[in-house]
Amino acid sequence: MAVFGTVFMPEMAITTFENDTWSETKFVSSESIPMHPGAHVLHYSSTCFEGLKAFRHDDGGIYVFRMDQNLNRFEQSSQLLNLPAIDKAQVEQMILSIVGQYASDVPEPPGSMYIRPTHVGTEASIGKAAAPSLTSLLYVLLSPVGDYFTGGAKPLRLLLDETGMRCAPHMGMIKSGGNYASALGPILAARSEVQADQILFCPNGDVQETGAANFILIDGNEVITKALDSSFLHGVTRSSILTLAADLGMTVSERNISVDELLERAAKPGVEAALSGTAAVLTPVGTFIHNDKEYQVGNGEAGPTTQKLRQALNDIQWGKAPDKHNWLVKVK
Repeated sequence: MAVFGTVFMPEMAITTFENDTWSETKFVSSESIPMHPGAHVLHYSSTCFEGLKAFRHDDGGIYVFRMDQNLNRFEQSSQLLNLPAIDKAQVEQMILSIVGQYASDVPEPPGSMYIRPTHVGTEASIGKAAAPSLTSLLYVLLSPVGDYFTGGAKPLRLLLDETGMRCAPHMGMIKSGGNYASALGPILAARSEVQADQILFCPNGDVQETGAANFILIDGNEVITKALDSSFLHGVTRSSILTLAADLGMTVSERNISVDELLERAAKPGVEAALSGTAAVLTPVGTFIHNDKEYQVGNGEAGPTTQKLRQALNDIQWGKAPDKHNWLVKVK
């Protein structure tokens, strides 16, 4: 497979919002979109997106994973950015239709079809820095992908940053490109200066998330992660992992955790840490870097509970375990 997210299906589903209504869905070339140079999104970042996957099962069926949760978050992001309200039923049909059109291109596991619904403000007005776009464009792009970590997921090195934030606190729960852009500079600096793979943002000592994934700590039979609030992204994979942990009889603690507690727990044998996200699923963390000192997490390797939870999620997605929570929607 090519580099993750660099190959696209030749067509995408698209609709536009004008005169207070959404147009009928069209299927057009995915090579480009029509947009005025003065479009609101290009100047004031009125944009949000989603990331979800479709999987091929052994019986040949194609299934989309947790589409309802992604649509709910897409609706929420659009609302919080003051973009036109999406029509969730229409977007759901756009996803199912375009995935169905390219069902034969959905890779076998561990590959999948990555689905990227995107909503952008299109009104041509560079005078609207303090006003929303009255028109918008919504499209669904497909990208066949392989395993995010070719050759296996290696334990990550995370720099604990107590001074910065991934994004403005009131923007955290919005899946918007600007949030990723704001974190990019610090992440690149951390890679260069201390060879960190990512930054775990911990403003004022409050452990939150990395630049592109949610964070969880596993201590024995307990899974600990920050409780949901507006300051960080409400990950669908995070939610799924916590549900599966509860199914396995683990204690799920959604609460604040400080840097001091994190480092104290990390020093214990058998403790594990991981990042969760649609692309990487569940990725082990082996090292924390804090105040120019390195702290090994447990034994520094991928732990058995992280691997068990990742496999449990993959088994449902790939149709190798029962879908007890009705997370899958069949395309065809």
